Amino acid sequence: TAIRIEATDAPVPVELTSFSARVIENEIELNWITETETNNMGFEVQRKDVDEFVTIGYVEGKINSTTRQKYSYLDASAITGKYIYRLKQIDLDGSANYSNIIEVDLSTPIDFNLSQNYPNPFNPTTTINYSLPSESNVKITIFNSLGEVVKELVNSSQLSGYHSVSFNAVNIASWIYFYAISASSIDG
Repeated sequence: TAIRIEATDAPVPVELTSFSARVIENEIELNWITETETNNMGFEVQRKDVDEFVTIGYVEGKINSTTRQKYSYLDASAITGKYIYRLKQIDLDGSANYSNIIEVDLSTPIDFNLSQNYPNPFNPTTTINYSLPSESNVKITIFNSLGEVVKELVNSSQLSGYHSVSFNAVNIASWIYFYAISASSIDG
């Protein structure tokens, strides 16, 4: 019995299950996950520039893998604005496939903002994100449930934009802690 296999019936060389982005301190971190890979040479990270996509980076693939793989790329060249990204997955034979596009807004914040830490609960490290609409003197402090200062994480002048700070509680007892931000614009 003869079987006819069309090119559209062939398995996809890379099973991309996630492609996302997040803003970290005025930079854009792109993250993606593959479930399987066959002959995967790597990924070109592409950003839309006016009307066409331009390659801004490259991340090597695992070639062949049957386990979940996590990848990331940090776009440190982004400035305030909206950006559109996609991945160009390249096989060993040079053929390529494109991911869906994602859009990221790296606008200057309009308000002071302090976000929920993640992960929460944590052991021993967590990350706290915050944003500043203008250059500001910033102080972030960790308190225990009695209101006592446990640690001062930030006490400096910082530029406007999105920021994050890590809290490592490796030498601090496991308990419930609170954090607060005090920020005042340098220009008044």
